[in-house]
Amino acid sequence: MMGIITFATKRRYPIGAELIAPDETHFRVWAPKAHRLDVAIEVSAEKNARRHFYPLEPEPGGYFSGHAPAAAGALYRFRVDGDEHLHPDPASRSQPEGPHRSSAVVDPFAFPWIDSAWRGLSLKDQVLYEMHIGTFTPEGTWAAAARQLPELARTGISLIEMMPIADFPGEFGWGYDGVNLFAPCRLYGTPDDLRRFLAHAHSLGIGVILDVVYNHLGPEGNYLTVFSDYYFTKQHETEWGEPINFDGESSLPVREFFLTNARYWIDEFHFDGFRFDATQSIFDESEKHILQALGEAARGAAGDREIVLIAENEPQNTRLLRPTTEAGYGFDGVWNDDFHHSAQVALNGRREAYYTDYGGTPQEFISAAKYGYLYQGQYYRWQKKRRGTPGFGLPPEAFISFIDNHDQVANSLRSERTRLTTSPGRYRAMSALLLLGPWTPLLFQGQEFGATTPFRYFADVTPDLHEAIRGGRAEFLAQFPSIANDAAQSQLADPLERATFQQSKLDFSEREKFPMIWAMYCDLIHLRRDDPCFSKQQANRVDGAVLSAHAFLLRYFDSLGNDRLIIVNFGNALRLEIAPEPLLAPPVGQGWSTLWSSEAPRYGGPGETEIETTHGWQLPAEATVAFRATPLPDAVR
Repeated sequence: MMGIITFATKRRYPIGAELIAPDETHFRVWAPKAHRLDVAIEVSAEKNARRHFYPLEPEPGGYFSGHAPAAAGALYRFRVDGDEHLHPDPASRSQPEGPHRSSAVVDPFAFPWIDSAWRGLSLKDQVLYEMHIGTFTPEGTWAAAARQLPELARTGISLIEMMPIADFPGEFGWGYDGVNLFAPCRLYGTPDDLRRFLAHAHSLGIGVILDVVYNHLGPEGNYLTVFSDYYFTKQHETEWGEPINFDGESSLPVREFFLTNARYWIDEFHFDGFRFDATQSIFDESEKHILQALGEAARGAAGDREIVLIAENEPQNTRLLRPTTEAGYGFDGVWNDDFHHSAQVALNGRREAYYTDYGGTPQEFISAAKYGYLYQGQYYRWQKKRRGTPGFGLPPEAFISFIDNHDQVANSLRSERTRLTTSPGRYRAMSALLLLGPWTPLLFQGQEFGATTPFRYFADVTPDLHEAIRGGRAEFLAQFPSIANDAAQSQLADPLERATFQQSKLDFSEREKFPMIWAMYCDLIHLRRDDPCFSKQQANRVDGAVLSAHAFLLRYFDSLGNDRLIIVNFGNALRLEIAPEPLLAPPVGQGWSTLWSSEAPRYGGPGETEIETTHGWQLPAEATVAFRATPLPDAVR
């Protein structure tokens, strides 16, 4: 099917290059720092290539605009006040040779979209999957990643969270130091390759949200200050660079820039929402916080298509999840670090650095199932202050839980995945808890088949940043006493080496190497989706009880009588000869029958045994077992 090529009679966005005819492009840029601004249409990207300059007209508010003869694919840059140095467009839709070189005109209407029937999705009932395009496949491209989508669909993955793709300098990186926020990273393919990825995902019933970084820009290749001194503010600080000026002098065009960016990804690429990075470092005292405004802009761009908005927020401020009618920002979900930290302590006993305030106890997992965040305003010793705000009344799916993600895998000496740091039994038990709990589960790429490849921190930056990158990484990891010593520090992978990046690429042959893990994840995901009780994620329908220092139960009450029970034991085998716990009792006229067990040989377990006997409950070591309520024969009711 061929796309219908149309051209706008007026601008769609307030900034950037937009085709207005087959060989004519309109340019508009905010450049209050300039007295004169020209667009240079380039014959090629070579340094001494022939260029044609066209003056842009000044507008009120520091904008410049005008048109020039340029077709789709044409290369261009801006000249400020006659300076011999030319600069890329701050709102460039494509940087074919990276942030330091020319921008390219893109025709967003030429792509033949085939997903008109796709109506989007909500967060409820989803299984998230975090993906870094550069390491997801050996090729590290959208085209190669798209070829793996059918397998993800068969596994049951329903929503991909794509790590940042705004173009950045160098040949590899995590993406959190992007500098061309409108330009899909040229390392992964063309803008249309990204569109094909999304269209293919939608054809398989998979949604895709984009991880966006609106709290800072990268230290290299950022040319915003050539055009304006007002993009950033010194009134606040972040760990990564100057924060964005969302509420200070001349901040309205800055807000417009980021609001346009949010609309752009939803509109021109059909993304299904966003994960907003480190929202605690997005500072705004405006009447309407920029996060609320970004959410409204994204939903407006989606029209009648449903999208998902997720936030990372280290202080655990639940205002993000409250509706705007209650002075909230109207987001759908938040990453729940509390669950991860408890899980790590339960799995490997690690209680250092930011794991200090967690015990990995049964009560912590029960509370996570009932209330989401564990810290909702209590004192937090690691930070020497209170952490979190109340989350009562929020839906269970709003809390995104995980045992691995890009940050947490990398934040260890060898960047090992959790599967390699604990026992097989505990890992199976925790995986079951993650996927059967009332929260929304998130898997990190390769987790579904037991990947053993590390995910390290890697960054290809200019030499004058080498010391800062190496030193910063070592300093961050030194908060863990086990890594702070010289012997450990000497073993840290060099983030600047290409080998560090290459080692982080998935090896899909491991699907066949670890079929039991793959089978377990597939079965758990489909059980979560298809079971009449687990699939509901009903608020206020889950309760729990501690059974021992390492064992607990979660009871799922269902209005239709489809009650479920899961028993989790991270410790040694446990016998409950007496069971004075009402949550263990089945509904009237019913009994418990095993629905799923991590002990099954199919998953590498030692074999299933009878759990409830006339002598009490026999809980296997390091295992999770799920039960369903089934009618008893009339004779034993």
